[in-house]
Amino acid sequence: MGFLITFEGIEGCGKTTQLAMIERVAADLPVHYLFTVEPGGTPLGIKIRELLLNRNTIIISGEAELLLFTAARIQHMQDVIIPALDAGKIVFCDRFTDATLAYQGHGRKLALSLIATINTFATAGRSPDLTILFDIPPEIGLKRAKARISGHRNGQSAEDRFEQEDMAFHQAIREGYLSLAGKEPQRFRIIDASRAVEAIHLDVLGILLPWLESKKNGSSRN
Repeated sequence: MGFLITFEGIEGCGKTTQLAMIERVAADLPVHYLFTVEPGGTPLGIKIRELLLNRNTIIISGEAELLLFTAARIQHMQDVIIPALDAGKIVFCDRFTDATLAYQGHGRKLALSLIATINTFATAGRSPDLTILFDIPPEIGLKRAKARISGHRNGQSAEDRFEQEDMAFHQAIREGYLSLAGKEPQRFRIIDASRAVEAIHLDVLGILLPWLESKKNGSSRN
């Protein structure tokens, strides 16, 4: 059985950039690996991603949003993540169940207990083995995210639906993530994501390499 490593954080935290940097050096990691993203990873997930992350004229309630993310996750688990884990791979995933608790739970104010039950159903009870949380004040993260969006050209999707929410929404998500990390300190590692990209990258490597080595040597899952 492989291991599931997730990268989490609010909009503009830089987790996707850091995951891409890890992917570029993955050939030097002592593991067989797979990189994926939520929502996405499957044809269905990609379609749902387009619906959920892009601004459009469709109004999506918090409850519908939750179930759309869940549908994408179920397909992702069945088609991509579980087969990779069964093959003994390390799966790196850009967002996972913690994002649902943070965004739809703390952000949309849906019941956390309900979301936890739905997450368990969607993942067949599989939780991440390691989660790196890129923590950043929302005002900094949103400034970065909006700069990224404004830089899109050639018909690329901006994926800016969540960036249109007010600051209180994003602050609630950040606080939600920190609350989750506080409840599972053995799984979470928190990184200050307000710094330069290279400094953050060194921190990520400083977490990942010893952790992967410990798994290679047969240490406990956490």
